Amino acid sequence: MAVYHGPVCRLCRREGKKLFLKGKRCSSAKCSIEKNRKRPGELGKGFMRKETDYGRHLREKQRVKRMYRLTEHQFRNYFERATRKKGVTGEELLKELELRLDNVIYRTGLARSRMEARQLVTHGHFMVNNRRVDIPSYAVKVADVITLRKTKVPPNIEDALLMKVTPPKWITFDKESLNIEIVSLPRRDDVPEEIEERLIVELYSK
Repeated sequence: MAVYHGPVCRLCRREGKKLFLKGKRCSSAKCSIEKNRKRPGELGKGFMRKETDYGRHLREKQRVKRMYRLTEHQFRNYFERATRKKGVTGEELLKELELRLDNVIYRTGLARSRMEARQLVTHGHFMVNNRRVDIPSYAVKVADVITLRKTKVPPNIEDALLMKVTPPKWITFDKESLNIEIVSLPRRDDVPEEIEERLIVELYSK
């Protein structure tokens, strides 16, 4: 499955929940899901669909996959990697997703969305341990230090900083130098989104 390049608000409406794919707009009255809660393709009052167990499991997987902006192949690889870890599979899956470089940039508040964070990383704006990294899926580790590659701060990062996002506990962020350090591994309660990872594990276990 290729990366989706269409209107992202359509994805939020399909899942019936905000995926925070457009940054500041998602928290404003302009958010599409606030204006229209119908799923794409539903006209009028729509119709009631019978929700099955498989449907609930599939929708949760699709929601998380779209939230982190991954393809099906990428998401499946993360799940298989999580199954090889000693911990709880669902929590290990979320940990793998959180440690992506583009997600770290987003969590720190240097980007308004994961899509924007991915673009910043791809364009080579960041270094990890003084080495240029332009791979959004790069997995950061404890004690890694992420810095801006250039002294001049890009305008979109300046705009993102105005949102004043509070980084999670496993990240330290120096607002003066804009340096990021990974001080620990993310825990389950560090993920603010409401995710039922149990449903994803059950889906892939069938």
